[in-house]
Amino acid sequence: MNVSNPPAQAPHRGSLIKTAGEPLERARAAMLMIHGRGASAEDILSLAHELNVAGYACLAPQAANNTWYPNPFYAPLAENEPWLSSALDRMNEVMAVIGKAGIPPERTFILGFSQGACLALEYAARHARRYGGVVGLSGALIGPDDLPRNYAGSLDGTPVFLGCSDVDPYVPKERVEAAARVLHSLGGRVTERLYPQMGHVVNPDEIGFVRGLMQAGLSHP
Repeated sequence: MNVSNPPAQAPHRGSLIKTAGEPLERARAAMLMIHGRGASAEDILSLAHELNVAGYACLAPQAANNTWYPNPFYAPLAENEPWLSSALDRMNEVMAVIGKAGIPPERTFILGFSQGACLALEYAARHARRYGGVVGLSGALIGPDDLPRNYAGSLDGTPVFLGCSDVDPYVPKERVEAAARVLHSLGGRVTERLYPQMGHVVNPDEIGFVRGLMQAGLSHP
């Protein structure tokens, strides 16, 4: 794919997928990892090395031009099209790759940071079912504050972790709290942690919590 000149209607179609951890064909579980704006698949996979949970295959698709959608996550949905739909479609394609390898959603985590966290949470809400876990690090659901959140389906007890600074320059804490309420209403077992005066980063407490969720996820049938 020529990421410098992506297709107009499906900019992320066929984008590269980088991997880390166990080979997919031998893995017991999987994690779909979504990088942030201006970052890369390699960047988010560096977090996989920190999590370092044996048995997981980690797959990270690369956004065209390092950006999943052009405008802020709280912009009207139409202002981020067709990039937003293409990004969610690419996630669906990677989930299909994981499924074909014999790993069910119940043993698949979806994790993202920043813009990637917004995508991870939005994907899980739009495709609600039991996952191994859903992790949004410095992110929230996509769309303006007054957007109706009429999602179908159920997360059916999926562990959900939301971590963010209480003064994040890009993600208002109110949007994190709103996402927690929506995902709880969809049946997620939500843990929300707002860290005082933290920057737009991932901290050791978040890494430790997610590592624990991943270890627990290996026991899911």
